[in-house]
Amino acid sequence: MKKVLVLAAAIAFVVLGATAFATTYGKAPGAGDPVKLSELLASPEQYVGKIVKVEGVITDVCAKRGCWMAIAGDKEFQSIRFKVEDGVIVIPLEAKGKQAVAEGTFTKVEMTKEQAIEAAKHHAEEQKQPFDPASVTGPTVTYQLMGTGAIIE
Repeated sequence: MKKVLVLAAAIAFVVLGATAFATTYGKAPGAGDPVKLSELLASPEQYVGKIVKVEGVITDVCAKRGCWMAIAGDKEFQSIRFKVEDGVIVIPLEAKGKQAVAEGTFTKVEMTKEQAIEAAKHHAEEQKQPFDPASVTGPTVTYQLMGTGAIIE
């Protein structure tokens, strides 16, 4: 009986210890399984306007305001931007490399060539990288999550 109690206590410690280091930003994601990023990107139009939950490793965070993070997908070279309203949720730079479960409205972002140039220029400035306007060849369509909340471990 004593062994069972010790084992139960050890399991509880591991489970509680793992969740004790997770931090919720904004509203906690709802119940249910996350959608694989590869599935979202394979047929994005069926998800536009819907609440979607994803999970993955955070590969990048906005260095200026913490207003977005990039989350890696289940396939190599796939990621999605999780964008939040400036100042409402602030994602810390230290989140990079950590696991996240994030939820928000899946949105389609269409930009003219001029808008795409400005967005790419802004992103390059945030990342302190050089930018060549000629690298943007035309209008763009991207998809992102307008975030309502995330749990970062």
